[in-house]
Amino acid sequence: MIETSTPTMMDSTEPAHCTVCCCTLVNKILMVLFMVLLIVAILFGNLVTLAVVLGTKHFHTSQGYLKASLAVADLAVGIFVVPLSVYAEVYLMVTDSAPEWTSYNSQSVSFHPCNVIGPIFAGCTLVSISTIFLLTIERSIAVLRPLHKDAVITRKRTTILIILSWVGSFFLAVSPMIFSSEIALEYNSCSRMCNYALGTIGEFPSQGWNILLLFPAFDFTLLGGTVVINMISLSSIRQHSKRRKHLAEAESQSRSKPTFSDIKAAKTIGTLTVAFTASFTPIAVFVVGNVLGNVWCNFSFFAFWILATNSCWNVIIYSVWDQKFRLCAHKLLMPFQRRDTTKT
Repeated sequence: MIETSTPTMMDSTEPAHCTVCCCTLVNKILMVLFMVLLIVAILFGNLVTLAVVLGTKHFHTSQGYLKASLAVADLAVGIFVVPLSVYAEVYLMVTDSAPEWTSYNSQSVSFHPCNVIGPIFAGCTLVSISTIFLLTIERSIAVLRPLHKDAVITRKRTTILIILSWVGSFFLAVSPMIFSSEIALEYNSCSRMCNYALGTIGEFPSQGWNILLLFPAFDFTLLGGTVVINMISLSSIRQHSKRRKHLAEAESQSRSKPTFSDIKAAKTIGTLTVAFTASFTPIAVFVVGNVLGNVWCNFSFFAFWILATNSCWNVIIYSVWDQKFRLCAHKLLMPFQRRDTTKT
C-alpha cells in the first residue's frame, strides 16, 4: 500500500528497477503466471466461501456474516487489484513498452487507474484486519461468556459493525489523498502494484509521511489487540479442556461452558490471525525501512505480493478447521464433479 517515490516503470530520467522477478523473460513469464494463478485461487476460494455462507442456513449467524464480509474484501483484490498488474506486465512483455499511465503518478493527470486500484487494495486490507478483529471479539465472547453470547452478539449489531468497518477502512484508505497534497498514487516498478508515494520529495520528515504512517499504526493496533484477545480465549479453552477431564459428563456439557463448535471456531480465528499477521509483517518492515531512507526494491515486490496471497488463504483455513464448512463446500462442488466424471 505504501511506498516511497521510486522511479516508475517508464521514468524518463532513471531506468526502471530490475527486480529479481522481472530481469529475464523467463522470470517475467513466471511472474505473470503466478499472478494469473493467484487470481483464479482468490476468485474460486472466496466464491466458494460466499456460496457456503449465504447458501447454508447453518452459517446465517454473526460469525457467518463476518466471514462473508472478509470474503468480499478478498474477492475485490482478485477482481480489481491483481488484474491491473497482470495487464501492465503482459502489455510490457508484448509491446516491449509499459502502458503510458505507468510513466507518471496521479498528481500529473486528472485521472489515473491507481486512483481507484490503490485505495481498493488499501481499503480491503484494512477491512480484512478489522473483520478479523471483530471475529476475534465475537469468538472471545462465545468462549469466555457463553451464557451472554446470544444476548450480546446479534445479527443486527454484527451488520452495523460490518458497515462501520467498511466505511471506516475506506475513509482511512483515501485519507492520504484528501489530507495531503504531497501524496500521490503510482504504479511502482518495484512492487508491480499501485502504491501510495510522495509525489514530490520534500524535506524529511514531511507531513506526507505522518499521514502514511497511519496505516501501520492502525493495522498493528488492531492486530495487537487481536493477538491479545486470542491468547486470552485460547488460554480459557486450555483451562476448560483440563477441567473436562476431571468433571462428570453431565457437568462438562453444562450451558455455562463453551460448546465444542465455539472452541473450534476460536481456534480457526486464531489461525486466521496468525496467517494475516505473518503476511502483513513484511509490509510493516518495508514501511519502517522507507522511513529510515532505504529503498528495498526486491523486498518490496515480495512484501506486497505475500500480502496479496493472503486473500486466498481464508478458505483453506476454514476447510482445515471447520468440518461443517468442508461438508457444505463438498456438496456445493459435487454437481461439477459429477459433470466432469460424465464427460470423461
